[in-house]
Amino acid sequence: MGGGGLVGTERGRVPASTDELWVIARSISNSGLPAKADVEQPGSGAMFVEKEGSDEIIPLPLQHTEVRAEVSAYIASVEVRQTFHNPFSGKIEAKYVFPLPQDAAVNEFLMIVGERRIRGIIREREEAEQIYADAKRQGHAASLLTQERPNIFTQSVANLEPGKSIDVSITYFNTLAYRDGWYEFVFPMVVGPRFNPPGSTDGVTAEPHQQSAAGSSPAVGRQTTVTYLKPAERSGHDIALTLDLAAGVSIEQFESQSHIIEAKQDAPDQLHVELGRLDRIPNKDFVLRYRVAGEQLKSNFLTHRDERGGFFSLMVYPPAELKNLRQHPLELVFVLDCSGSMNGEPIAQAKAAVRRALRQMRPEDSFQLIRFSNDASQLGKRPLAATPANVARGLAYLDSLNGEGGTMMIEGIKAALGFPQDPGRLRFVVFLTDGYIGNEAEIFAEVHKRLGDARIFSFGVGTSVNGYLLDGLARIGKGAVAYLGLQDDAAKVMDDFMSRVRHPALLDVRIDWGALAVTDVYPARLPDVFVGRPLLVTGRFEGNQSAAVKVLGQTGSQPVEFTFNVNPAGAGAQHRGIASVWARKKIMELSDRQAQVADPTLPTQIKQVALNFSLMSAYTAFVAVDALSRTGIDPATTVQQPVPVPEGVKHDKTVRGGKTADR
Repeated sequence: MGGGGLVGTERGRVPASTDELWVIARSISNSGLPAKADVEQPGSGAMFVEKEGSDEIIPLPLQHTEVRAEVSAYIASVEVRQTFHNPFSGKIEAKYVFPLPQDAAVNEFLMIVGERRIRGIIREREEAEQIYADAKRQGHAASLLTQERPNIFTQSVANLEPGKSIDVSITYFNTLAYRDGWYEFVFPMVVGPRFNPPGSTDGVTAEPHQQSAAGSSPAVGRQTTVTYLKPAERSGHDIALTLDLAAGVSIEQFESQSHIIEAKQDAPDQLHVELGRLDRIPNKDFVLRYRVAGEQLKSNFLTHRDERGGFFSLMVYPPAELKNLRQHPLELVFVLDCSGSMNGEPIAQAKAAVRRALRQMRPEDSFQLIRFSNDASQLGKRPLAATPANVARGLAYLDSLNGEGGTMMIEGIKAALGFPQDPGRLRFVVFLTDGYIGNEAEIFAEVHKRLGDARIFSFGVGTSVNGYLLDGLARIGKGAVAYLGLQDDAAKVMDDFMSRVRHPALLDVRIDWGALAVTDVYPARLPDVFVGRPLLVTGRFEGNQSAAVKVLGQTGSQPVEFTFNVNPAGAGAQHRGIASVWARKKIMELSDRQAQVADPTLPTQIKQVALNFSLMSAYTAFVAVDALSRTGIDPATTVQQPVPVPEGVKHDKTVRGGKTADR
């Protein structure tokens, strides 16, 4: 082993009998390594594209991604298996930046070398990075998984020899969204380019794919670099996806507007879905929506017990009769992202949606239009009464907007939340954006500071939006998130939104748990409840006692409450992913607090939760090392895996010379 010690067990965890568990504990000396100039560069020019319009396939390390998902109730268990192959003449280190859902609780990591399965271990990030660096230096095949954002990860694979392959498998749990009788399963496939405002020190940088052998850019600090293929370039990377649903009740309808799918129903409550074989380029999010039969129950209560205690997840559906209660007049503030990445189809969709909303305004309502790119501007100093003349003025202003420049979203936040609120109207701030920014923490802090009594709805516009930003805005703003794809009917999406905010929201929500002994419930600050949009909470519990749980709140000036029964010992209510989902929600809550207060203990708290539950976080990482074989100590050349620009996004507006790379 050349002086490298081995650790054979993970803290408190026993690997499966078919898995190996190895990690290099200390490194050997660097002396005697060949100079950088002596390293054989991969490919001998194979990464060049000779014809600009050829759509030629470029040999690159990431060969294939296989996604296998299972859904039970409203929790998904997903395995993502990435196959890395070295097509070059020298050994390489492959790096790949990729997305996962922002609430993904990543709790398992395997490296597969031939027939051998090497289980990764969770460690503090700096320790994992050092273990990986030592293994890489010693010539061992190794893999490292780090989190750059809650929805952006970097996979590194070291010492991949010419002509050989290594598979890396990631497993995560996450909860499905539910809207108006439809569940929604989403698997993101590509990281959209991000804009980093001046002074940003922790961002995601977009770079064009360089037609050179190495193809990698050194990262500075915690900067994450994503390289993008040019419009005429394609890698050989494709993606396959299978999804098995066990709904428990009949599945009445399903659809995917994002992809071509092949589906089969062996039973009314089961559905098997596969991605169409001709629609496997990973340049947009996969979205499957399905509707289940019958009236929804008032609640859905799932539990899990293990040596750490009891965990639960509760989805509460507001009664449909709340639709009949009176709603306050509205103050709608529409904030449009007019940056370069929104140019073309995305901004056309956003404008169509807002146009539809303006035409539905009532005389007692008011509205405001705000645009932001490099700066922010607005229709008027204050919201305007929704008179026919003012609506016509708003439509003319909307028609004048175009997508160009950077994404100084902080200016849009200040403009939207910076003026006094009309106490006679309920204010909804509606952001329409792809979310392609790199300073989410700064945005969240500004929203916390300025929110007041406003509610935030965020519309993700496009095919691969930044769900971390959009969900965060809605969560902090006690609102909800919706998505407006390029193939969606913008009028229908906005009709649904207007119908929802016209119905009485259950504001200032609180839960009386009755006899149920619960602790550590997240989110700690409960969001508003909208008809058709359930409330989802997770927590810990003790005992098996059934309880009558009350949800209380306000609709207008009228108090509202409804009661339902839960039974922790109920048969069929167990789900092994609940503990991981709870821990991920707790990490999310602690991260939100980081955006609000300067508390030096928060990173330690986040790290401890992640280590206790074997989860990825900003402060932990997975590492796996093949300690039984060695490739030699000659250094490998790093190859950054470039990715396609998301479908509908213009390369020249977002990468190099556009809004992201030149700021």
